[in-house]
Amino acid sequence: MKNFSLLYPQNEESVSVPLSEEAVNDLSVEYICEKLSGDTYDRNIIRNIMIRIESNPAVIRYRRDVFDDIYHYPDLRERIKELLDELAYLKELEKSVKDATAAPIWQLINRLQELDIYVNCIAGINESLTEHDIHSEGLIQLREYVSSVFNESGFEYLREDVKGLVSEIGQIKSVSVGVNLDSRLCPVEVGIVSLNDKPFTKAGLIDRFLDFANKKDSINGGEGFSGITKIHTVGKVSGDDPLMSNLSRVVQEMLGSTVKQLKNKLSKYANVSCYSLTKLIPEFIFYIRWADYLEKVAALGIPLCKPEITDTANREFHAKDLYNFKLAVQRVEKKDFEIVCNDIEFDASKRIYIMTGPNRGGKTTLTQAVGLAFLFAQCGLYVPAGSAVLSPADCIYTHFPADENKTVNLGRLGEESKRMSRIFEEATDKSLLLFNESLATTSFAEGLYIAKDVVKALRYLGARTIFNTHMHELAMMLDDVNSNVRGDSMVVSMITGIHDGKRSYKIFLAPPEGVSYAQDIALKYGVTFDQLTKNKTASDG
Repeated sequence: MKNFSLLYPQNEESVSVPLSEEAVNDLSVEYICEKLSGDTYDRNIIRNIMIRIESNPAVIRYRRDVFDDIYHYPDLRERIKELLDELAYLKELEKSVKDATAAPIWQLINRLQELDIYVNCIAGINESLTEHDIHSEGLIQLREYVSSVFNESGFEYLREDVKGLVSEIGQIKSVSVGVNLDSRLCPVEVGIVSLNDKPFTKAGLIDRFLDFANKKDSINGGEGFSGITKIHTVGKVSGDDPLMSNLSRVVQEMLGSTVKQLKNKLSKYANVSCYSLTKLIPEFIFYIRWADYLEKVAALGIPLCKPEITDTANREFHAKDLYNFKLAVQRVEKKDFEIVCNDIEFDASKRIYIMTGPNRGGKTTLTQAVGLAFLFAQCGLYVPAGSAVLSPADCIYTHFPADENKTVNLGRLGEESKRMSRIFEEATDKSLLLFNESLATTSFAEGLYIAKDVVKALRYLGARTIFNTHMHELAMMLDDVNSNVRGDSMVVSMITGIHDGKRSYKIFLAPPEGVSYAQDIALKYGVTFDQLTKNKTASDG
């Protein structure tokens, strides 16, 4: 099980690339990860998996099927969560077991703890996976592995030996320490008086001390002692601590036969490696946290689907009832509004969309929704849609308005142009490109001039693209682009609609409405002629 993974199937090559810092920000990956878990460790795990875009269809299907199993069996998730705590402790324990400076008795006890957790986890995973009708290749292989360990003859002996040793060692609850004083009552010598089967209490402490009998391998009865001050962290007793080192040596001497028995029994399992399972901790966390959250989304009646993954060469995407996942997050947080879903397709006849529409009409929301759908699908998760068929993108490139602090040296137009140039250097026809109000920070004439060449380059490249813009004039030149620029992907006009004078947030394939975004801006800020001259009386000069 050395190289086993629930993210990467054996004998399949991973084809993954990291998302750019801009894409991580534009797709709100950090925001989404924060919603999944309040634990920093968990969030970092989820983020690190999500920001690497996997494009091998076989790897994506493998992940998708593992997630599907984990999502469909909540009780399986709960059992794995319990085991994750033990596996996490096992991972920490590994450091102590390998610590050469620790006292020999503590090395043995740490190894015993290690084997005890290993036995419990193997048994727990075997029981959980055997009880469920799982279908994913990843979980079936994990079940086969733990079942083979669980059912082999040596495991039952290991289980019994560990159980007996844990019970025996567990009897020791406290140590009586004797201190010799000099004439000034200063401590000059310290030694262990006895090992006891109960913690100390104040009551009876002196009596038990006076009744002490110094017999090796004997354990005296004792009571708990409230107010005992902790002097060492459990798990490691190193030579750097003289007091604890000496105490460890004396304990080992007093438990001579017990230590010998412990060493003899554990030596039989020297070759048992307990840490292969700990490598699955991040992967289980990723799947479980997502399954828990998407269960909340589904409970609200918001659509989610298991995507169909096709070959990358198809460069297709067909989604019904697609929406931006950030809207689902808001609904989970008790915000009451209707999520508007849309259908969208990428194929040879419509692979590059020039999207126009009114200000605040949903262009940015839809652009981001498409990016998140690809990101979720290629991570192996359910897609925020009613149904989805998707050819993986080799990467997702975004071009959203930049932070003003990042445009100081080049200016906004220079910075936007530089980022756009870099995208075209790296992107292929199998990429996903998302442009959000690109070139809107310069003059309309300058922006339109550059945008025309960008659209021609998009036709030539052939990558799936959404280019949302206020430049309605840009969408009017698409017949010319499709006729005069070589390429196998059609550029089409898409608009966000208005129904009964209100924004519908629905999209349509249609020519642009209006001649420029200026009309929307003018209306928004009240600077049309009618708005400016309302209630004013014309002067005769």
